[in-house]
Amino acid sequence: MSVLRGLTIIVVSGDPERFRAALTLACAQSALGGGARLFAHEGAAALFVAGEEEDAAALKTHGLPTRSDLLAMAVEAGVSLIACQTGLAIAGHQATDLPPGVETGGMIDILATLGEDRLVTI
Repeated sequence: MSVLRGLTIIVVSGDPERFRAALTLACAQSALGGGARLFAHEGAAALFVAGEEEDAAALKTHGLPTRSDLLAMAVEAGVSLIACQTGLAIAGHQATDLPPGVETGGMIDILATLGEDRLVTI
């Protein structure tokens, strides 16, 4: 099996469905043996903070993981999860509000450390 290039995913909005898709993509990359990191830009950063998930009951009814479940799966799979520091501040959150396994960072660092990773925006 060939070695997968890393995958860096930038979530560009606070849309929960896009965030779920990004988490799913990162977990799939990790399951295939590749490195993955997810950067939640501005409005997406607040989605890392625990809170009410409007569709949680419907997801569970259909056997799908909630956003919280996907976050836990991503952490367990070794996905690097990064919240935009500015986005957190805009939403009234701090780094201490983030769950274990989520760090803060910025776009400059993401691009400076991209290396040979593939870059996807969602």
